[in-house]
Amino acid sequence: MAVTLNELEQHLWGAANILRGSIDSGEYKSYIFGLLFFKRLSDVWQEEYEEKLAEYGNKELAADADEHRFDLPEEQRWSDVRQHTTNIGEHLNAAFQAVEDANFKLRGIFQSVDFNNKERFSDSVLERLLQHFEKYDLRNSNVEADVLGNAYEYLIKQFADDGGKKGGEFYTPKEVVRLMVECLEIDEGMSVYDPTCGSGGMLLEAYRSVERHGKNPRSLSLYGQERNLNTWAICQMNLFLHDIDDADVRRGDTLREPKHLVNDDAKALRSFDRVIANPPFSLKEWGHTQWKNGDAYGRDIYGCPPASYGDLAFVQHMLASLNQNGKLAVVVPHGVLFRAGSEGKIRQAMIDADIVEGVIGLAPNLFYGAGIPAAILLLNKSKPEHLKNKVMIVNGAEQFEEGRAQNYLRDGHIATLSKAYLAFADEERLSALVATSDIAANDYNLNITRYVNLGEAAEQIDVAIEVQRLLELTEARDEAEKCMMQHLKELGYVE
Repeated sequence: MAVTLNELEQHLWGAANILRGSIDSGEYKSYIFGLLFFKRLSDVWQEEYEEKLAEYGNKELAADADEHRFDLPEEQRWSDVRQHTTNIGEHLNAAFQAVEDANFKLRGIFQSVDFNNKERFSDSVLERLLQHFEKYDLRNSNVEADVLGNAYEYLIKQFADDGGKKGGEFYTPKEVVRLMVECLEIDEGMSVYDPTCGSGGMLLEAYRSVERHGKNPRSLSLYGQERNLNTWAICQMNLFLHDIDDADVRRGDTLREPKHLVNDDAKALRSFDRVIANPPFSLKEWGHTQWKNGDAYGRDIYGCPPASYGDLAFVQHMLASLNQNGKLAVVVPHGVLFRAGSEGKIRQAMIDADIVEGVIGLAPNLFYGAGIPAAILLLNKSKPEHLKNKVMIVNGAEQFEEGRAQNYLRDGHIATLSKAYLAFADEERLSALVATSDIAANDYNLNITRYVNLGEAAEQIDVAIEVQRLLELTEARDEAEKCMMQHLKELGYVE
């Protein structure tokens, strides 16, 4: 009997209860995702085996690796691991390693999972966990890829909820992603790249968007990069469980060591039709040392961002990764829209180059661990004639549903914001198509409420922005005082 999405969601989240007390809650996801993926691989392999056996009548041929989507070596499948009642963790680890060795596409996917630690995973705990996972047969005829993939995404969201601020490191609310994808107008045949892809939600939403519009999502070419090993593995599993085998997601630090290059020996970035990302807000250790004397990959065309804020380094990396007709959408903190100094110079240079297509201000408290309002910045290397020397600004401060711990975008809010953006027209209390000359007259400040005023509501949003501005000024003052004291010491005026 087919398993429903709700049944599967509750079943998977129930696995976390078995691990409570054995390991920290922040580590649940790697182990539960690893087991889920191994169970799915084994059940689908068995299903394929039975179909081929019925077709060929030959066990050896039915088990041949060429007859399966993924090769599961003999004696290293789920049923084989279940033959053991002692040293279960050791047998699980061996099975995971064997699966990686047999499938190039899966190399490294289980690296962050180690069940062979009896201080953390006794045989009794692992026995209960494996019994729990055996409740459902996860073969395709019981659980379609979309159902399993959606349940997996539910689990990602649950772990993000549980992780609070840390949840934002690997998960962007799906509704924000949908808004970004809608505004990018991704079409079949395009290449789409996420340089900070987390658990892969933006790449998946690009895929779904093409599908929703009745076109062929498999014609998309999907690319990503993710620094964190655990998160990279979650992303790979997420894509595989949605039956997407050909996405090219690399591991590594995007700003220090970008992986998607024209070729392995070049310092030239590969270019894409669409780039989409939610980089970490105001990252301090972003790689300023490598950029300050000129970025080796030529991404600093508009300037070097300050050491304490990496936001515009990510934006410039994304811009350098666009082809000549490409567009990008990136989530940024509001400070990127108005901060002065080197960031102000970069912002001015981008506006003067007429590559800034638009800004969408979002309501506060939509993201995990970031109560301040954020914005979506959209850049276009080939703006159409009607947008030349203009910037579309949308104020979404009123577009949200209030939640107890977090606010939410609903379908109506997404539709309102995306339609307002793509209309490229003025609408009272919502949007304005602003001439770049007007922005220049405002010292290149893109603070949204300067152009789309919401009256009292705008003043509430400005409070959050001004608090952030004061924090930044305080930090700058402290840094200046530190430099002055150092200078006075060098001159001998103070000890």
